[in-house]
Amino acid sequence: MRAMTVIPGRPDSAELTDLPEPEAKEGELLVEPLFLGVCGTDREILDGAHGEPPPGHERIVLGHELLGRVKRGGGGLEEGQLVAGIVRRPDPVPCACCARGEWDMCRNGEYTERGIKGLDGYGAELVTIEQDFAVPVPEELGTLGVLTEPSSILAKAWEQIDRIATRACNVQERVLITGAGPIGLLAALMARQRDLDVHVLDRAEEGVKPDTVKALGAEYHTGDITEISKQCSPDVVVECTGVVELVAGAMQHTAPGAIVCLTGVSASRTLSLDIGALNNELVLENDVVFGSVNANRRHFEQAVKALTDADGDWLRRMITRTVPLDRWPEAVEKGDDDIKVVVDFSRR
Repeated sequence: MRAMTVIPGRPDSAELTDLPEPEAKEGELLVEPLFLGVCGTDREILDGAHGEPPPGHERIVLGHELLGRVKRGGGGLEEGQLVAGIVRRPDPVPCACCARGEWDMCRNGEYTERGIKGLDGYGAELVTIEQDFAVPVPEELGTLGVLTEPSSILAKAWEQIDRIATRACNVQERVLITGAGPIGLLAALMARQRDLDVHVLDRAEEGVKPDTVKALGAEYHTGDITEISKQCSPDVVVECTGVVELVAGAMQHTAPGAIVCLTGVSASRTLSLDIGALNNELVLENDVVFGSVNANRRHFEQAVKALTDADGDWLRRMITRTVPLDRWPEAVEKGDDDIKVVVDFSRR
């Protein structure tokens, strides 16, 4: 079978590799991938920035945003059923969080991740998935089920926002989302599903991103985050870019008692910031700033519900390009108008 592989730490090592077909063990499903989304994490691994192959291997099979069809079922999942694959696996110790199924909150860093850290990913013509780490996807979602994994990231973020919002007399009315990529748009979708007034900030002045935001019933902005924050005075900010100026700006000029969720990972660079002034604002206005990454099974299930409840025509706007498996490296070459690019395994 063919698989998307790369040597972690070695740029320009991507190739389509012939590998033996896997055999499902007890408690595992045999799954045929149909579609596989790519994201910034995949690009960083291809650039040699990070990634860790399975023990004893030089290469890792890439890919963690899976929509597949069960070829050999088990554990209540039948042949022919659509599934998404959970990415992270708990550490073997395990830590207190992993022991409770909250492996997204692993405390000792000994977790593994499909296609990222210590485990082969889903970017092959046939893969195995442990039954407990396969999430059913309704047939009516079809191709859109490939958005399950990125949606799970935002399902977790919103779960935490909702929990924090139960403190005292917290009010949630206006949301500012920074970034109109897949994560930002899915954050905006879940905000609209909560009937919130949604504002999205991005640098694109025209094209698919502004149109997609407006079609959601949200307001689209370009320009300086400080000015935009002052205009809309958000009760919630979801930062989805990791751009340091936006990270800093996201924590300032919010409504009192605001909740700021950081989901982006920043590149290594410095920024001058008045920490004292920021501290005073956070303290005197009872603001909360927290980071969120990865997802557990509960969040994947929440993601499936959010996608099922969403308008399918709007979701289809997010998948801007598909690439066949034999040209898979093209999928990580992000174009100006790309939102979500998907590798198509279905055309075998």
